[in-house]
Amino acid sequence: MRTALVLIKRNMKLFFKDKGMFFTSLITPAILLVLYATFLGNIYRDTFEANLPATLGLSDSLMNGLVGGQLISSLLAVSCVTVAFCSNFLMVQDKANGSIKDLRISPVKSSVLSMSYYVATLLSTLIICLIATGICLAYVATVGWYMSVADVLFLLLDVVLLVFFGTALSSIINFFLSTQGQISAVGTIMSAGYGFICGAYMPISSFGEGLQKVLAFLPSTYGTSLVRAHAMRGALAELEQQGVPTEMVEIMKDSLDCNLYFFEEPVSVSAMYLILGGTVAVLIVTYILMNAIKKKG
Repeated sequence: MRTALVLIKRNMKLFFKDKGMFFTSLITPAILLVLYATFLGNIYRDTFEANLPATLGLSDSLMNGLVGGQLISSLLAVSCVTVAFCSNFLMVQDKANGSIKDLRISPVKSSVLSMSYYVATLLSTLIICLIATGICLAYVATVGWYMSVADVLFLLLDVVLLVFFGTALSSIINFFLSTQGQISAVGTIMSAGYGFICGAYMPISSFGEGLQKVLAFLPSTYGTSLVRAHAMRGALAELEQQGVPTEMVEIMKDSLDCNLYFFEEPVSVSAMYLILGGTVAVLIVTYILMNAIKKKG
């Protein structure tokens, strides 16, 4: 246990000392928030205004609350996974620069070494993503706050669960990487493609029916839906209080992926948590087995 703690501390120190990895991981969510608010914000606002009755005369605060909720849910759904990949690249860098050889010829067990990478990545990613969540909540509080204490707590739970998912997924993928070139390739692919696959940039409901059914099998889809549902619940509830028909609000929830369907069957929030939590467990077990098999080989 003592050896594991020393290795975890070592990995976290190296990550936070590496200004390239650390600042990229920390600044990326803040930059994304600015970019989202600048470019996607107007698109989201136009969409809401086009689908809501003009006669209601909704306040700017409520419209900003709706837009802000969608913006931060998109950012957090992506950042929790992409930051985990950045944090976990230390494992690949140790292979690339030969440090892993020194660690493996030491008395350290292979299982302890692999666990130290996972836990260090998890803790580093949690620190960055919780800071990003605080920045996002401050942004929403500035533009239009409609979230309850329960919404915030559930949002934090979603972020933590997505960080576990991102760490487990990155651990498995990075297990097969061993060069700086591979790090760059995987980092680029994840940054560019993950947001579309998980429905953060464009709601799954806007895709074709066939693609929607395919994406319904991906756990990342449910992670994004949980974050979005809790980030926007308060603003959507306020819409109903201001006279928007319940049926219209439900249609909006469907279009925003706050409600998800698996082959036309609604998926409950508890089922989404089970899917995401079960996937994390399967990925962690897979990572453990991969390391065990490699050790025997």
